[in-house]
Amino acid sequence: MTAPVGMPEGPMFPLRTVVLGTFVPTIFFELGAGAVIPIIVATATNIGFSLSGAAFLVTVLAIGQILMDVPAGAIAGRVGDRFSMLAASVVAIIGLILAGLASNPPMLVIAVLLIGGASSSYFLARQSYLTEITHPLRRARVMSTLGGIHRVGYFIGPFAGAGVIYLAGLRAVYVLAIVSTLIAMVFVAAFGHEKGAELPTMKQRLAAATTKPAVSMRQIVTQYWPVFSTLGIAVLLIGAVRAARVNVLPLWTEHLGISPETTSLVFGIANAADMLLFYPAGKLMDSRGRLWVGIPAMTIMGASLVALPFTTTVFAVSIVATILGLGNGISSGILMTLGADVAPSEGRSQFLGVWRLFSDFGGVAGPAILAGGALLGSLAGGIWVMGGISILSCLAQARWVPKWSVHASRSTRRAAGLLDD
Repeated sequence: MTAPVGMPEGPMFPLRTVVLGTFVPTIFFELGAGAVIPIIVATATNIGFSLSGAAFLVTVLAIGQILMDVPAGAIAGRVGDRFSMLAASVVAIIGLILAGLASNPPMLVIAVLLIGGASSSYFLARQSYLTEITHPLRRARVMSTLGGIHRVGYFIGPFAGAGVIYLAGLRAVYVLAIVSTLIAMVFVAAFGHEKGAELPTMKQRLAAATTKPAVSMRQIVTQYWPVFSTLGIAVLLIGAVRAARVNVLPLWTEHLGISPETTSLVFGIANAADMLLFYPAGKLMDSRGRLWVGIPAMTIMGASLVALPFTTTVFAVSIVATILGLGNGISSGILMTLGADVAPSEGRSQFLGVWRLFSDFGGVAGPAILAGGALLGSLAGGIWVMGGISILSCLAQARWVPKWSVHASRSTRRAAGLLDD
C-alpha cells in the first residue's frame, strides 16, 4: 500500500484566505459576469448594432481577455496577486458602468474590452495566489473547487439577471453586476490575507508597480518555451474543446429548429450536470494524478461531440448535452492545476499569464472551428472536427504531462519520491 509523503495537516480550505478571501468573492464576481454576458447582444442591438455586429461583441470579450493575459501576469508579479484582484475589480466596474450607459457602438466596444480584460486579470491573480498557498497534494481539489465555484456563479448569474430585467429593465442588470463586483472586492480586501499580517502601504504598492521585476516576461518565455511549446499545445487543445462545448448546443438546436425556450432548458440541464463532479475530480487528481482526470474528461467530451450530429430530437440532444456537461465538469480545474504544477516559484504570475494565453487562444479557436463548419455548409463537420481535437488533446496529455509534471500519475510521483511503498 502506498501513501503520500508529507501530506499536509489542517483544513482542506482555510476559512479566511481561501473560503472567504477567494471562493466567496469568486462567486460574486462570476455572478456579475454571468448576468451581463447574456444581455450584451441585446444591449448592442438597442444602440444601433446590426445582429452580426452584436454577435461579434462576444468575440471582443475574448479579445479583451487575450490582450490582458500577459500584461496581467506582469502586473500581478509586481504588485501582488491580491492587489491585482482588487485592481481588476475596479476596471470591471468601470467597464460595467460604461456598458450600462453606452449610447453608441464605440463606447460599448470599449466597455466590453475592459470587462474581458478585467476578467482575465482577476482569474490569473486568484490562480496565482492559490498556487502559492496550496500544498501540491491538495492543489487539484482547491483548483477544481475554484473551477466549480466559477461555474456556480455563471449558473446563478443569468437567472438573477432575468429577474432584474423583469423587475427593472435591461440596463438594471449592469447595476446588479456592479453591486456584485463591489461585494467581491469587500471580501478580497477584508479576508485576502492572514489575520494580523502586515500589509504593504499604497506607497509601497506604487513603488513596486514602477520597479523593474526580478523576472521579465522575455526571460519567462525564453526559459520555459520547451514547456509552452509542448504542454502548452495540450492546454490549447483542451481549451478549444471546452469552449466549443458552450457554443455547440445552441448552434445544433438552432439547426434542428428547436425553440429558444427549449434550448435554454437543455443548456440549463447541461450546466447543472457540469457542476456535479468538480470536487470528486479534484480528489481523484490529488490521489491518482492529473492524467486520471484529463484524459477521461476529454474522451467523454470527444465522444459526446461525435454523437451530437446524430441526434434529431430534444430528448436525444438532452442526453448528449448532459454527458457533455459531465465531461466538462470532470475537467474542472485541470488547466489551472497543470499550470500550478509547472509554474516556477520565481516569476509565477508572469508564467501563468503566458499559460493562460494558450488556454484563451484555444477558447477562441474552438468556436471559430464550429463557425467555420457552419459557413462551409457543414455544422456537423465542424462538430466532428472538435471531437477529433479532443482525442488529440488526450494524446498530447499522455505525451507531455508526465514529461513536465511529477503529479501526472502515481508512477511519476513514485519516481519523484513523493510516495512511500
